[in-house]
Amino acid sequence: MIGFLQGHVVSLQQTGNRTVLTLAVNQVGYDLYVPGRIRQHLPLDHEVMQVFTHLQVREDQLVLFGFASVAERDLFRQLIAVSGIGPQLALALIDTLGLQDLVQAIVNSNTKLLAKTPGVGAKTAERIALELRSKLAEWRDQAGLKTLPSAGPIDSVQEDVEMTLLALGYTSQEVMRALQAVGQNTALAKNEDTEAWIREAIAWLSQ
Repeated sequence: MIGFLQGHVVSLQQTGNRTVLTLAVNQVGYDLYVPGRIRQHLPLDHEVMQVFTHLQVREDQLVLFGFASVAERDLFRQLIAVSGIGPQLALALIDTLGLQDLVQAIVNSNTKLLAKTPGVGAKTAERIALELRSKLAEWRDQAGLKTLPSAGPIDSVQEDVEMTLLALGYTSQEVMRALQAVGQNTALAKNEDTEAWIREAIAWLSQ
């Protein structure tokens, strides 16, 4: 019913684990549940913002969800079509991994990465990958998304690297991006030296 809203940002508030964006459109304020990472797309003062929307119709209320891009909104719709995945969990997946990394994790059946999202256990991650990997592989090409091949360390190394970096104060999201980035180094990708991965990841994070 509502494809997008275009207006001025009134506020962006965090309530528990939910982020609510209030958008003023023609003197009407709309409250939308959004991924927290939409902060990266907020306009400068007094500039208009376009938010792509999904409307959920319940018996007792109408709920709007907002996204920075059509692709992000479409991915959200794919996620909530999976049994057991509600809107808030779909938002959490998008917020934790981001559009590109989330699509790649599903297509590659990287359930360990999917399970890093709060509320997503191993079985839920497996169900998401099973139901969506083929659909998203095709949709990714149609949507023009470019994803890199999986480039992290092998499992026996990754856990030690992640634990070390997390202990140093980096967030899970920072660690995942660092391993993906430094893993593009062909020589390192075949390296089982945990310390080498840690050094390269810290160097990348320090840039």
